[in-house]
Amino acid sequence: MSDTTPPPPPSFPPPGPAPKKSRTNLVIISSAAAVIAAVIATGIVVVQATNDDSKPAATKASTPAAEPASEDTEEPSPTYADLDADSFSIDLKTKSRQCFGSAGCNVTVEPDLTLMVDSSSVDPDAVYEITYEIRGDESGPVIDTAELSNQTSLNYTPSLIQTASAGTKVTAKITDVVKQG
Repeated sequence: MSDTTPPPPPSFPPPGPAPKKSRTNLVIISSAAAVIAAVIATGIVVVQATNDDSKPAATKASTPAAEPASEDTEEPSPTYADLDADSFSIDLKTKSRQCFGSAGCNVTVEPDLTLMVDSSSVDPDAVYEITYEIRGDESGPVIDTAELSNQTSLNYTPSLIQTASAGTKVTAKITDVVKQG
């Protein structure tokens, strides 16, 4: 006699959250795509590295070959402006003033120089000595010097002068510019 009982129904997992799928395939596919992109990019770089004759660009030999220097490959040395007294304008800044009635005033002044040419035309490696004359001191003109370096850095010492009265006008004029180095 045969057993007529039907086979048991397949068991299904109970309803609920779906089990997480493995991301191994995603990682493998992403890695393969990255390798393919790198190979393609390298091929493009190699193709672009050819010269106008469509020959591959030469690679440098491990031992340097002696090649004569070509005048076309050397960059011309930069040329800079020759600075002179007309390359600057000067004003004086009064830093302090102490007056003594009819005895005059002690005045401390500093040069306020303005470069009248483009600063890029000034040699950045040179130091320029700028000599100027201050007028208004009761003893006569005072000669002083400022130094310009790095195209824009000005070094100087403030000047102390004595005027004959509070109304004496103090002025300055550049008399010489000398390039050092």
